[in-house]
Amino acid sequence: MAPPRWLRWLLGGLLLLAVGTALFYRDRVDPAAVEAWIQGTGGLAPLLFLTLYTIGAVLFLPGSVLTLAGGALFGPVLGTIVNLAGATIGATLAFLIARYLASDWAAEHTGGRLERLKQGVESEGWRFVAFTRLVPIFPYNLLNYALGLTRIPLLSYVIATLVCMAPGAVAYTYLGYVGREAATGAEDLIRKGLLGLALLALAAFLPRLVARLRQRSMLEVDEIHQRLEAGDDLLVVDVRTPEEFTGPLGHIPGAVNLPVDELPRRLDELSGATDRPVALLCKADRRSAKAADLLARNGFSDVHMVRGGMTAWNEADLPIERVSSSAATEGKGQ
Repeated sequence: MAPPRWLRWLLGGLLLLAVGTALFYRDRVDPAAVEAWIQGTGGLAPLLFLTLYTIGAVLFLPGSVLTLAGGALFGPVLGTIVNLAGATIGATLAFLIARYLASDWAAEHTGGRLERLKQGVESEGWRFVAFTRLVPIFPYNLLNYALGLTRIPLLSYVIATLVCMAPGAVAYTYLGYVGREAATGAEDLIRKGLLGLALLALAAFLPRLVARLRQRSMLEVDEIHQRLEAGDDLLVVDVRTPEEFTGPLGHIPGAVNLPVDELPRRLDELSGATDRPVALLCKADRRSAKAADLLARNGFSDVHMVRGGMTAWNEADLPIERVSSSAATEGKGQ
């Protein structure tokens, strides 16, 4: 159940106050005194620093500075473990705070290109998280909250964050261990190494994201029906199995049946439709999302998904057919 509006406003206000206070006093804190205090706690020092790192991530304190401090305090091995744990826990906490306070608001108020961007990010899921963690130009603190506004699964977010922040954590922890003064050249080398890793991630990921962004937002079944009734040049592609196509739910009159598992090797059957509006549907909308990704990556410029698929179509009591799939697939790509 969604939290009451007043509670979200109250918690959001308290969070902003805490962030503002942390940023205001950030330059007034003596790092040497803090390090001496942590070292004075003995065996509790790693746990104390992990807690401070987690809180710092939530309050927008710079993660690179904290990571350097962890290396200086605990060395390259323990420092990396503590830093990576603190960064991951802090990132997860910020993610959950954003999801609790504002994800519903974001879902209701995003539209147009921003909505398409959000859908593209959500469709990529852990891949987008991995990409942004590997690319050093994305601000760590802001990204934690921004991703919480999406529907990316928590477990995927946590695992991708942990794994893909590890290279940077190892590098900056070691830099903190050897000392900034003794490693001014090493910092530049580390940045160049991470940038190279980021470019590899960019080359692998960017085509997928571009393909996602080329997709259009979902269409409702009523709109599909109206466009077909009006004679719109809309190609309806049903990506269910032939058995489902002719089964109890039936199919939309005039729909083309191309099962999603067969779609990669049957794309030539749609070669004449790359510039036509294409509506994809399945039983709900899961398989149609996979098909939309494939079509967008193969040059189809106007791809849509039908929200709720044939389930929603039947619930709306719209016309259906249950003829053989071979008859319905005549004229594919025309």
